[in-house]
Amino acid sequence: MNIYNHEFRTNLRSVITWSISQVLIILVFMSLYSGFSENTAILQQAMSNFPKELLIAFGMVDMDWSSVLGYFAIIFLFCQICLAIQAANYGFSLVSIEETELTADFLLAKPVKRTHILTSKLLSAFTGLTITNAVIWVSSFGFIQVFKPGKAYDASALVILLLSIAIFQLFFLSVGILISQLMKRVRSITPLSMGLVFGLYILNAFGGMIGSKSLEVISPFRHFDPNYILKNASFDLPLVMISVTITVVSIIGSYLLYNKRNILSAV
Repeated sequence: MNIYNHEFRTNLRSVITWSISQVLIILVFMSLYSGFSENTAILQQAMSNFPKELLIAFGMVDMDWSSVLGYFAIIFLFCQICLAIQAANYGFSLVSIEETELTADFLLAKPVKRTHILTSKLLSAFTGLTITNAVIWVSSFGFIQVFKPGKAYDASALVILLLSIAIFQLFFLSVGILISQLMKRVRSITPLSMGLVFGLYILNAFGGMIGSKSLEVISPFRHFDPNYILKNASFDLPLVMISVTITVVSIIGSYLLYNKRNILSAV
């Protein structure tokens, strides 16, 4: 538990920062909803002038600006990008930070197994992500209630969308850990996490633009497409299972690699 508590305290400021940023994103965009919903015809006309490929890339095809959930879909896409970067940051730094700061000797000298160390760190990171997740739940329902002009919406569809966050976070957390274990040394976390997140986002966007399912099928941004979930009030289960499988394989692989890893020391 000492490892868990130390890791949680280390990440706490980051958790607060990411949580506040998510609140601000939802607040700012939802505060503009009434203006968008009252000018739906003008917006649809303006959107028709954009190339269809560009609209596909940003998930804005067949978007219903008058519907509060249709509008929320585009907000949630920005939230997903932030969630992915946060989770990837934690994943890449989870076990590499001791090597970067050359404090691995101190940690591994403790009478605990590497499996326990990794489990404690993983649980701590996921606790931080869950706090951000909870903040998004409260902010989403709260600001939709505040800013929707008396319009009804399917709360169950919104619940299903928000339920996707945990799996989405675990995908980037676990893949980040695995990649960090495959590297000899992680020197900088930010370029790696940004590369992973935006690489998968662009892969999804590019696949949608050219109509290639083989490209977008490996991207969690496609697996948890807000427009699909809110329109159908359900997950695309075959695609979700791809994310789940990749997450499980990444976590198992991370444990195997960490237990055999030659940890860099200060000596």
